[in-house]
Amino acid sequence: MATLAAEDAPLRVSQVKVIAASSLGTVFEWYDFYLYGLLATIISAQFFSGVNDSTAFILALAAFAAGFAVRPFGALVFGRIGDLVGRKYTFLVTMGIMGASTFAVGLLPSYASVGVAAPLMLVALRMLQGLALGGQYGGAATYVAEHAPEGKRGFYTSFIQTTATLGLFAALLIVIGTRTWLGEEAFATWGWRLPFFASAALLCVSLWIRLQLAESPVYQQMKDAGATTKAPLTEAFGNWRSARLVLVALLGAVAGQAVVWYTGQFYALFYLEKILKVDGATANILIAVALAIGTPFFVVFGWLSDKIGRKPIIMAGCALAAVTYFPLFGALTEAANPALAHATARNPVTVVADPASCSVQFDPIGKTKFDKSGCDIGKSALAKAGIPYANEATPGDPIIRIGDAQVPITDKASFDAALPALLADAGYPAKADPAQTNTPLVIAILTALVLLVTMVYGPIAALLVELFPARIRYTAMSLPYHIGNGWFGGFLPTIAFATVAATGNIYAGLWYPVGVAVLTLVVGLLWLPETFRRRIDHVS
Repeated sequence: MATLAAEDAPLRVSQVKVIAASSLGTVFEWYDFYLYGLLATIISAQFFSGVNDSTAFILALAAFAAGFAVRPFGALVFGRIGDLVGRKYTFLVTMGIMGASTFAVGLLPSYASVGVAAPLMLVALRMLQGLALGGQYGGAATYVAEHAPEGKRGFYTSFIQTTATLGLFAALLIVIGTRTWLGEEAFATWGWRLPFFASAALLCVSLWIRLQLAESPVYQQMKDAGATTKAPLTEAFGNWRSARLVLVALLGAVAGQAVVWYTGQFYALFYLEKILKVDGATANILIAVALAIGTPFFVVFGWLSDKIGRKPIIMAGCALAAVTYFPLFGALTEAANPALAHATARNPVTVVADPASCSVQFDPIGKTKFDKSGCDIGKSALAKAGIPYANEATPGDPIIRIGDAQVPITDKASFDAALPALLADAGYPAKADPAQTNTPLVIAILTALVLLVTMVYGPIAALLVELFPARIRYTAMSLPYHIGNGWFGGFLPTIAFATVAATGNIYAGLWYPVGVAVLTLVVGLLWLPETFRRRIDHVS
């Protein structure tokens, strides 16, 4: 096949249109997907109000993760269709499914209205969203890369990489605007539905934009030559050579990219709001500012990957994340809620009890009351209050040690009544005080987390496109991308907060992204090939 363009070819109007149309349509799909994540705290109250607070929030995150769980299956279904019938029409179908299911979330009745049917319907719609998104990204990235000149694929596809962040940014702006317009009480009661309804208008715009595009030239050339695949799943995964490459792409690139992405743009938001007790609207604004500052660097690192390679930038991002997450989140605690940081340092809380009498503070079915033992009573109250604690094993009666004070746990009612005053005396705040928050430092820390995201995510689309031959590209690149982002990344908030709830250590959840980033660093350095000088119009 002929080379699509020389490296120094000027940017044509048609190429600008491809980038703009693909990017704008993808922004709207990410907007649909991330609304749920932004509203997890409110959704936990609306759909999981039959359980305790900590479990409700973790279940809300689990429902959020359900959309990620099915993304690899969407990648298989729609990736296969994309390699069989074309890139363009496949992501038109996925866009329609995404928009319709998002609109339907805004119509759902609450737990108070219909009971357990409410969360079941919510999870079903989240799974439809995940299936649609599983087919969307591979199509958009492949479509843009197959239009890009040789030597500029990192730069061209980096605009697709901005879409997830821009979609999150758009969702943040609409959520912030609606919250401000209605007020927190009205927003929490019914106004949270309005951003979901707005997806209908965005869906119409997205479909109109995508309909203006022609098929990818690489795919069209394959189709004209009769070289398209008849069995993309078998060709992509049915032999060890291809399957090994998929595995290396997953563990040596995408898994680390995913946990860095979700730590920097979602876990940071949840951490501010749920652990540091920063007001929800304020947390949204802080994240939005950091995203606005950091988003151009997706393009910067995509462009740089055309010069020095994809692999060095992605590996550097994983390495930096592994060594900086604990100090960055420690600094975030100091900056956003200094009273909590100081109280934790001066008067640490310790649960002193027999480990055999202690339960894990997470109940996936919402039936456990955590009031059968003194240890459970103490931990449940601390988890509900968002207070970090350590554990100390002892065969004696359970007590809570707050600084030098020791509080025996006799019964739930008396302990729950006494705890707020004890914590207040020890300096633990009920909420973050905006007057004490170091806002510039918080934004700087959040921006640093976003910059790590841009390092690992900016070059990843070009890398994945270049790893696989054209005839199976949609299928082969979509699966590792969506296993990595759907499973390794999508379950990160749930795993991290369940770890925090189980241990009482507000930083314990960071071990998961750090561990996965290190895994990717090792596998990537050893087995991931460099791809930035490869041609992508090869069929096999």
